[in-house]
Formats: sequence, C-alpha cells, structure tokens
Amino acid sequence: MCRWLAYQGEPTWLETLVSAPSHSLVAQSLHADEAKTTTNGDGFGLGWYGARECPGLYREIRPAWSDENLKSLCAQVQSHLFFAHVRASTGTAIARANCHPFVHGKMMFMHNGQIGNYAAIRRRLDMLIPDELYARREGSTDSEAIFLAAIGAGLEHDPVGALAATLNRVRTMMLETGTTEALRFTSAISNGEDLYAVRWASDERAPSLYYRETEDALVVVSEPLDSDRTCWKEVPKGCTLIARKGEKLRVRCMNEAMRLAA
Repeated sequence: MCRWLAYQGEPTWLETLVSAPSHSLVAQSLHADEAKTTTNGDGFGLGWYGARECPGLYREIRPAWSDENLKSLCAQVQSHLFFAHVRASTGTAIARANCHPFVHGKMMFMHNGQIGNYAAIRRRLDMLIPDELYARREGSTDSEAIFLAAIGAGLEHDPVGALAATLNRVRTMMLETGTTEALRFTSAISNGEDLYAVRWASDERAPSLYYRETEDALVVVSEPLDSDRTCWKEVPKGCTLIARKGEKLRVRCMNEAMRLAA
C-alpha cells in the first residue's frame, strides 16, 4: 500500500508537509504506521499547481528518503494545491511512468489501494480507456488505467460521478471473472482549484485516510503527519471529501454516488 498527501489552501512551501513534520511523507516512505507494508520505497512523485493551468510534475524511482533533489525542490517550491505520493508496488514495474501523480491537462490524480486479482481484468480495464486517450497511457499500473478511464467517463466535469461509474465497471469485471478479493481505493483528484478525496472499499476495509481542516487550508493524508491526533479527523469509510474553491467542505457518500452512476 502506498502513502500520499494532498494540500489545498494558502500557498505554502512543499517541505512544510512533505519533509518537515515528525511523521512526514518522507518519513512514511521508510516507516509507515498504517499500511500493509511499512516501507514505501518504490519511487515517489510530486505534482503542484503554480501560475500556469497545468500542474508541474516530478517523479522518480529512487526512494523518497534518499533523494536530495526532492528535499531541495520541496524547500524552493510554494503552491496553493499540491499532491505528494510514495509508492509501494503491488506487482507492476518500478518505473518512472508508474509513479504517481498522473496528469491529463489540468487534471491530476493519485491513488492507493488494490484491485483484487488485477491480472484477470487487466486487459478489460485497459479497454475502458477511450481510443483518443489510450496514447496517453505511459505505464502499466491499474491506477493510471482507472484515471484515464475516468477521464473518458467525464472526470473533468463531474469527478465524483465519473469515478463512481468507473469503479462500478471495475467491480463488475471483477465479479464476472469470479474474483473474491476486494477492490480497495483511496484517491485524490484536482483541477487546480477544487480537491476531491475518496475512501472506499468493496469489503468495508478501506485504506486509512485522514484530514485536517483549518481556516485557510485543508490537508488530506494516508496517515497523520505528527503525533497530535486531536487535529486529524478520519475520512468516513465509503465517502468522498469535496472541497470546491469558495465553498464549505462537504462529505458525500460514495455508495450513493455509485448507485446513481450505475
């Protein structure tokens, strides 16, 4: 299982979340507390929005704890909305193209979880990607396939509905192949202004996900960045956080969204 964080709010230096806290994402790459695997050393990635519409992206296959470029970049880049991800591979190659986040135009996406018996539906999942988007598939992960399939389902206009429709189709494929393993899923999605964070699983054992909301910022994390648990709230299982620019944070039931998208 991977670890990730997403930030939305007043511009801040990336290092304030990625590397400075006592249980920062860099620290979690070496020792995570709430993941199936404690070490997440199969690459990492940063994605951030700046003055331009499309996000910047830096991905590398080295472990986050050993990359001096990552530390330097986080100390110099400031952003109002950014993603960071450390990867633990679940079977696909350790390659830069398989590191998160993934970007299409102004949309950015990252994921942690599993598709049970992914090999059984891998080809069918790729077929959900529209022909005009398939050339954008650079890696071999289920995460990138879900992202591009969701883009084809309307992610840019209705992130929750498009993702719900895509997860419905993935779950149907799994059942049709007789897979008994679970589909477990947390993800973050952004268009540079709004932030969506999903926590869902077919077996109610969704990966961990927390958030901290202050007057001027929202932070969503796989696990808290420090030992003060009083300021962190657990994202309810089966729910999506919706943080649209200029609006109050909302929580939406993902099961209801999937029912409507079916």
